[in-house]
This record gives sequence, structure tokens and C-alpha cells, in this order.
Amino acid sequence: MEIEVPRDRSGSFDPLLIAKGQKRFEGFAEKIIAMYARGMTVREIAGFLLDHYQVEVSADFISTVTDSVLEAVVEWQDRPLERSDPVVYFDALGVKIRDEGSVRNKAVYLALGIAADGTKEVLGIWIEQNEGAKFWLKVMNELRNRGGEDILIAVVDGPKGFPEAITTVFPLASVPTCIVHLSRYCLSFCGWKERQALAGELKAIYRAETAGGCRQFEAGPWGKKYPMIAESWRRNWQQIIPFYSYPPEVRKIIYTTNAIESLHMQLGKVLKNRGHFPSDEAATKLIYLALRNITKSWKNPPLTWRMAANQFAIQFGERFNK
Repeated sequence: MEIEVPRDRSGSFDPLLIAKGQKRFEGFAEKIIAMYARGMTVREIAGFLLDHYQVEVSADFISTVTDSVLEAVVEWQDRPLERSDPVVYFDALGVKIRDEGSVRNKAVYLALGIAADGTKEVLGIWIEQNEGAKFWLKVMNELRNRGGEDILIAVVDGPKGFPEAITTVFPLASVPTCIVHLSRYCLSFCGWKERQALAGELKAIYRAETAGGCRQFEAGPWGKKYPMIAESWRRNWQQIIPFYSYPPEVRKIIYTTNAIESLHMQLGKVLKNRGHFPSDEAATKLIYLALRNITKSWKNPPLTWRMAANQFAIQFGERFNK
């Protein structure tokens, strides 16, 4: 639409409805970004604007608008971090991304930190197709360079080389394996009808006072029926032993990974409409916008955090109160 602005000799006329040089309605870009952050594709946004507001915009225009947040993404990814986090969860989402002419499955790793006051914060987003020790070491060095001096407990899902990379950069960190992921792996050995009963037996292992619960399971009927389950626990034993040194209040924070599981579920609702992303930047952009919406409701710490914090303060002393 062409607009003819009246001219006067002194050039003092200022339009009120549409300002000089204005190309978009006020708040128009923010509304496009808000729809994009809730999982709508570029073409779905264009169709919505045309159907409801009779405004025709191109897919390229919408992409340009959403690309305006890339600078904010870089700033967020490079922001300074707290000196110490009592607990940090590392976990991945599987996302399809076009790379070198073909669509590949890539892992989008998130780090979710729990601060000393119990509040949650997503520390960063990293996308990688091939996970390995070099990749994990790069992630740990990035966290260190952004101001993170210490991690008390890092909970990981067990990829090869990850615990060693964490302790290389944060030598005092304890790295117990994720009990939830290990339990799910064990349940894959049995049929659906047996899973509930087997899950109850596995709870007896990680809720036991000592590491003897695994030996009792192995000697019992379930351990004899599925010897590969006890073998999987022995294979990860070095990462499981630290778990038994913590009191029940701290154990529950570690093995109940509801925080990051809930985060992944909410991200999955946003990502499910996408067949694949054209690039790593496009995936990072949408995940950042979705996280910005999700984290708005993160205000209060978990109800059980106060008891866990007292145990952290006793066990880790000054490291917890940095």
C-alpha cells in the first residue's frame, strides 16, 4: 500500500497513524514471533494472517522477522552463569535437521541447572550429530568460560566419554548415571505385562540404603530370569556407586528427573509439527523461543528442595554456598 505524506515548507508534518518510514504495523513482528514460538510453521503463519486479518505476507518476510531473534540467541548462549550449580542435568532431544543436502537425526542437548535457592535455569543449547569426548569437552569448557566454576552433581544419561569430560573441567564434580534412563533400559528386556512388577523391583535397588540392593536383585527370581539387567548395572557401577553416598533427600533430586523430562515434553509439543529443520540455526531459533515461553512460569523451587538444600550444605559445605 502506497502512502502519500503531505509536505510543508518547514517539513514539520508528522503522521500519527503511520509514522514516516514505518514499514510494519506496531507489534506486528512480535505477533509473528509469538506464533512461531508456539510451533506454527512459516506457511501456517502466512495462512493465518491471510484468513483472519486479510494481510498477505510472504514466507521470506516471516523468515526475516523470525531471524531477528538470532542475535538474542547468541547473546543468551554467551551470557554469564552462576559460579556454582548444585545439580545440572544433561539430556538430549532427537531432531531432524537438513545437513549437506540430506535430512539427518541430530541430538539437541540441553543443560538444566538447579541453583542453590532451588530455581531452575537452562544453561545452554548444543546441537551435534556425532557425540564424543571432544564434543563434551567443548561443552564443559564453554560452561567454564562463561563463569561456571563448580558443579556439585552432574546427572547424565551415560554417553561414552561424557563423565570423563565433566571431571576434566570440573574435577570435584560427582557424576552419577541417570537412574531413570538406566531403569528404562532395563525394562526394555521384558514384555509389557511384566514391566510394572519389574519396575517395582528396580525401585528396591536404587531406594536401598546401600549398594547391596543390586546383589539381592541379582540373586532373586527377576535377576535370574533377566541376567542382562544386573549386567547393565555392573557395567555402569562406577557411576552408580556415588548415588548411594547421598541421603534420601538428595537421591530423590537426582533420580526423579521430572524437571528436564517435563521440559522435553513441552518442547516436544512445539517441535512435533516440524518434519525437519533447514539448518541448525533454524532449530536453535525455535527451541530458544519455546524455552523463553516455557521458563516464564519457573518461579518457585520444588517443595522438597529445602530439605535437599540442608543436606547439600552439610555434605558440600562452602562449595554449596559459593
